[in-house]
Amino acid sequence: MKIWLALCSVALITSCKSKDRPTDQPAGGSSAPMVTGGDKAAEGGTINGSGSTFQKQFQEAAIEAFGKTSKVKVNYGGGGSGKGRQDFADMVTDYGCTDAPYKDEDKAKVKGGEFVYVPVLLGAITVSYNVDGVDKLQLSADTIAKIFDREIKKWNDPAIAADNPGAKLPDTDITVAHRADGSGTTEQFTKYLVAASPAWKLKSGATVEWPADTQAGQGNGGVAQIIKSTKGAIGYVDLPDAKGTGLHYASIKNQAGKYIEPSSDSASAAGEGVEVKDDLTFVAVNAKGDAAYPITAPSWCMSYTKPAKNAAAVKAYFKFMVGDGQKQLKDLDFAPLPKSLQDKAAAVVDKIQG
Repeated sequence: MKIWLALCSVALITSCKSKDRPTDQPAGGSSAPMVTGGDKAAEGGTINGSGSTFQKQFQEAAIEAFGKTSKVKVNYGGGGSGKGRQDFADMVTDYGCTDAPYKDEDKAKVKGGEFVYVPVLLGAITVSYNVDGVDKLQLSADTIAKIFDREIKKWNDPAIAADNPGAKLPDTDITVAHRADGSGTTEQFTKYLVAASPAWKLKSGATVEWPADTQAGQGNGGVAQIIKSTKGAIGYVDLPDAKGTGLHYASIKNQAGKYIEPSSDSASAAGEGVEVKDDLTFVAVNAKGDAAYPITAPSWCMSYTKPAKNAAAVKAYFKFMVGDGQKQLKDLDFAPLPKSLQDKAAAVVDKIQG
């Protein structure tokens, strides 16, 4: 009788343990769920990224959504595209994000060897302003160029008036706000001016030698705060930060001669028909098409193809960003990638191996 009772007890304990274990978990395995979009389960761990403030709101939303399906912890530090590229090149982070690719001469400084650019979104760069009594504004490329290189210094300048027939423009001094940090947003904005306006006198790049009487802010949020707190200010800010700060922003004249308001839809229109290189880099500024917003920028994340660690976690998170994560972009005032580019991005993510 004692032997029979002991055997029954063992059977009961074994049965309970079997019921407590998830049906998709092998005996003795981890309880971490499968990660949507990855090739295999990423069983916890932490990955760190830094860079673009342009896509920071997307990173925050994607990390939150990804965390609901995965035990992988993702941290993203922002800091600007220049910091993202440097941190990634120095292998300080597991992935980096940027609104502008490395210059050819800088690729050799990337210490981790072969890496991939993975496009994650398109977004509008606004020309935001703070002028009493001016709720709507239209600007052409030449006028923007002359404002930002300080040839135009008053809001009632004839060039601004010509872009805005009938508008009451005040005799207010213009304060130009720009990025202080190495910035992909700066590079894309100035790349637009180089492409669209012969009047632009400064160079294009992540950093620019701005005139001395301008103001600099850290990140898109820093520029937005300068504009918000300074009467007469104007600056370039990503659309989500401009909306979040409550700024007014101009409609910009595109190649077709139409003044287009920045939006998710007008950024999508700019992305149609872009010429994508083999490494998935491309230019979207000054795009053709009646509905295209002309200051539209792409943004990428970068991963080494053979990371020393965290390969499964990085790959799973990247798969999420170019997969289910794309559904979040329109609500954040970004534009998802065209379907053909999403497919190319997913194929590139498959190159990430442990």
